[in-house]
Amino acid sequence: MRLLSLLSFLPVALSQLTGTYTALPAVSPNPSNVQTYIYLPKKLAPNPPVVVVPHWCHGSAEAAYQGSGFSYNADTYGFIVLYPDSPNTVDKCWDVSSNATLTHNGGGDSQGIISAVKYTLQTYNADPKRIFVQGTSSGAMMTNVLLGAYPDVFAAGSAWAGVAFGCFSGPSADYWNADCATGLVNKTGAQWKAIVDAAYPGYTGYRPKLQTFHGSVDTTLYPQNLQEQIKEWTAVFGLSETPSKTLADTPISGWTMKIFGDGSKFEATLASGVDHNIQTQWDTVNAWFDLLCTGTGCFGRPDNGISGSSGGCSYPVSTKTMVTSTVKSTPITWPTTSIKATSTSAAPGSSSGAAQWAQW
Repeated sequence: MRLLSLLSFLPVALSQLTGTYTALPAVSPNPSNVQTYIYLPKKLAPNPPVVVVPHWCHGSAEAAYQGSGFSYNADTYGFIVLYPDSPNTVDKCWDVSSNATLTHNGGGDSQGIISAVKYTLQTYNADPKRIFVQGTSSGAMMTNVLLGAYPDVFAAGSAWAGVAFGCFSGPSADYWNADCATGLVNKTGAQWKAIVDAAYPGYTGYRPKLQTFHGSVDTTLYPQNLQEQIKEWTAVFGLSETPSKTLADTPISGWTMKIFGDGSKFEATLASGVDHNIQTQWDTVNAWFDLLCTGTGCFGRPDNGISGSSGGCSYPVSTKTMVTSTVKSTPITWPTTSIKATSTSAAPGSSSGAAQWAQW
């Protein structure tokens, strides 16, 4: 498989952390042998939330642990962080293409991650209504996969430089779908929704909310993939593809966020002039998950599992005090070979180059 993301992060000062980082014992079912690591703060909150952080290609659980801003806040707020490690020794990308991983309880890497989540819920009395997932590049793809195939598990997700659920589908677990990567897999919202619905036939419960981010000059996963995610998830949530609000310079200067519906289920952000090495804005993710909220009234899945939003602390991001880490990425280098996928869903004559996304 062609490299999806070779994001390199500067190590953070792990000596500042007071909790423990260790491997989980074997979990089952775990058909592809995903090894998951857990960060446990020294003092757990009662019924702590859980955040899952799948890494990027050529990354690792250890690298995600070092680069993530979550562990620092976990020490203060008492939530648990899970860092799964891809079993793919060739390039450490996640299986986001096989039918198994794209199917509820169907196998693949996604099921191994879910088993780790379930083990954590049972072992640490974690809150099943406050399970979140955040990833970049291949990790963002897995974020979409987990929300699509296991909507009964998560409350929310945050995807950075990923693709729509099912976009990378192919004949094997380690498959580079070049059509999807270059933005040539174009579908209607209804077509995307049908793919998500097929991942868990008959499911009518709560759908986890999602925020997604993409660089306007990303030539690894073209920014058309942001538009495909918009079409997919607005259809899944029953929202209009036309945003209800557009926020310039949000969450930072040069980025444009579009809010869909009442803003409680889906938002999408284009980062102008940013390539595949998009910088995670940890305070924005924390606010989306309501992760720094403690006590009662925090955002989570509704008790009855019926579609809708649930609770949440009310505060603007700019005024919430948050603990964040400084993470910087370095340029990436790509090989000269790739596996070309054959797609029957590419729009004839479509142009998906990054240049057209300079303005959004």
